[in-house]
Amino acid sequence: MEKFIYFAFNGNQVCFIHVLLNALDMESKGLKALIIVEGEAVRLIKDMEASENPLYIKAKEKGLIDGICKACSAQMGVLEYNETVGIPLKDDMNGHPSMSAYVNEGYRVITM
Repeated sequence: MEKFIYFAFNGNQVCFIHVLLNALDMESKGLKALIIVEGEAVRLIKDMEASENPLYIKAKEKGLIDGICKACSAQMGVLEYNETVGIPLKDDMNGHPSMSAYVNEGYRVITM
């Protein structure tokens, strides 16, 4: 089975929706797809939760959102909030999620 991981950096909600759409599409077609929320995108978690965005909720319920960057959450002032949403905070590379850890597990990295 092919495995993909989306690193969502862009803080634009429309871009993040496309990450969700693509990960859900891949998963529905039998591919392994995960999402890491990084960079400015960490600020979108609060909006997604508050609006109960259906794509976000579906991806979250399916376990497709594998983590949120801890360092970026702190830098963007949303660490305390992001700690409450039930998605792991990742910090294995100087406070950020490590792409190489996923590559070593056979994932192809896609950045958006």
